Amino acid sequence: MELGKVLVACGWPYVNYLPHLGTLVQVLSADVVARYYRSKGEDVLMVSGSDEHGTPIEVEALRLGISPKRLTDKNHAKVVELFKKWGFSFNNYTRTENPVHKGFVQNHLMKIYDNGYIFVQETEMLHCEKCGRFLPDRFVEGKCPYCSHEGARGDQCDACGRLLEPTLLDKPYCVICGSKPIIKRTRHWYFDLSKFSGKLRDYLDSNRQLPSNARNFSLNFVKEGLKPRAVTRDVAWGIPVPFPEGGGKTIYVWIEAVLGYVSATIEHFKDCREPEKWRDYWFDKDAKTLFFVGKDNILFHTIIFPALLLGSHEDYNLPWNVSATEFLQFKSKAFSKSRRIGVFIDEALELFPADYWRYFLMATRPETKDTNFSWTIFIEKVNADLNDTFGNFIHRTLKFINTHFNSEVPEPSHLDKDDEHILTTLEEKVETIAKEIENCRLQSAANNIVTIGRMGNQYLNEKEPWNVIKKDRDKAASTIYIASQTVKALAIASAPFIPFIAEKLWRILNLHGSVHEQKWNEALKPLPAGHKIGEAKPLFRKIEASSGKLAEMLEKVREKLSKVD
Repeated sequence: MELGKVLVACGWPYVNYLPHLGTLVQVLSADVVARYYRSKGEDVLMVSGSDEHGTPIEVEALRLGISPKRLTDKNHAKVVELFKKWGFSFNNYTRTENPVHKGFVQNHLMKIYDNGYIFVQETEMLHCEKCGRFLPDRFVEGKCPYCSHEGARGDQCDACGRLLEPTLLDKPYCVICGSKPIIKRTRHWYFDLSKFSGKLRDYLDSNRQLPSNARNFSLNFVKEGLKPRAVTRDVAWGIPVPFPEGGGKTIYVWIEAVLGYVSATIEHFKDCREPEKWRDYWFDKDAKTLFFVGKDNILFHTIIFPALLLGSHEDYNLPWNVSATEFLQFKSKAFSKSRRIGVFIDEALELFPADYWRYFLMATRPETKDTNFSWTIFIEKVNADLNDTFGNFIHRTLKFINTHFNSEVPEPSHLDKDDEHILTTLEEKVETIAKEIENCRLQSAANNIVTIGRMGNQYLNEKEPWNVIKKDRDKAASTIYIASQTVKALAIASAPFIPFIAEKLWRILNLHGSVHEQKWNEALKPLPAGHKIGEAKPLFRKIEASSGKLAEMLEKVREKLSKVD
């Protein structure tokens, strides 16, 4: 039987600086879902890459006094190394400086141009006389014309999520020198989005897989009337435009970045020496493409990206699902690389193991509203959920097998109604977790894994095998047999979320291969009686520090890492 094709992707992180936990929510969401679909036996491809072009990179490079290429080379290498430490299972984590990406973007845009959807016209742009440059996107800030948010950027308002043009800003200023820009005429190429209004409306209406926040927001945007979107920028750093007489211009970063999902797929299969296989993911109508983004990037994935695919006149698959989270905030402010607000991915790993963060970020994933990062909640989730519930149940069970059954899974003599109820409930929970992952309700899925541990602890407390074994060894054996099946199920069900701990548990259980090679339905296949396990070891350690102490530790980590840089 041919495997189903599933492409899983997350927004490409800007590498003007290292990603923070807010960005990591999207990357981690994609990784959890990709790992799950692999365990279901699907043919999964997980792709993304470092977004190296655009004004955020140029602004940061100017600030540091280095070239954009030097900045992105350094940060991309760091991100690749750190993402491995976080356990992300990319098939291809690439970069927008990759020649495959550059070539695909230029060829694709020329198809759209030849099909009549890209036109050139003179326009008015903001220009900084002091710096001697036009001010696109992140080179300019001001007040949002829609929500009056101060500090809105020239391409988008972080507060209300509206796409902007620099000339729409109230009280604009140059972010490099702070001076007030003037209006100056220049020539740019534009993508005529309005010509795709009908097809985009049909796509949004018919795709019931799209979550309501993404669909409604996008449909309202279409109903307001789609306007041409600039394809080019007056900046030196980026992919040169392929259009006639386009010398000196580069392609707008958000136009090229979303096309990176396709180019990353092409690159992967070129490297695998199967150069045509990428089409299985982008043209086979049974294939699924899933994207994980923040709410500020919804329109780029539900409007601009689909329109770019439609504009080629090739029958591309449009996004099957765009799972958009709300913002993870830090002290009531949005996490921000450019403003250095939040906890960054290198800092986080200096403080605690990756799986602590992975579980916490999914168990508190901001799916319906903006949430504030809290050290108090982080400590609570690690200590109460992972250590005292999940880890405690597993350790109690395995230690009991070590001590009382010669490290062998005991033979059950008779299963009573309580035992049967646990097995039935376990099956229901594993099925529920699967459905929640498929529906991108990852917060609930993560918490349901801990619920299984809670159920196991309650079961042991009620059965009291440590007392029963003194009088009825067979009855205690039945209890521990049921508990051991629950432990095995937890190893597989938790693997997408906490892959390092799940692998450690799999080894303690002395089971063949890697937990990440197992199929999802293996979770409910029983450990045979007589199976010998290894020595039980604690899977987690409690965090003793107060939230104030952790904040102090974070500052020390920042000071240490800044010296390393």
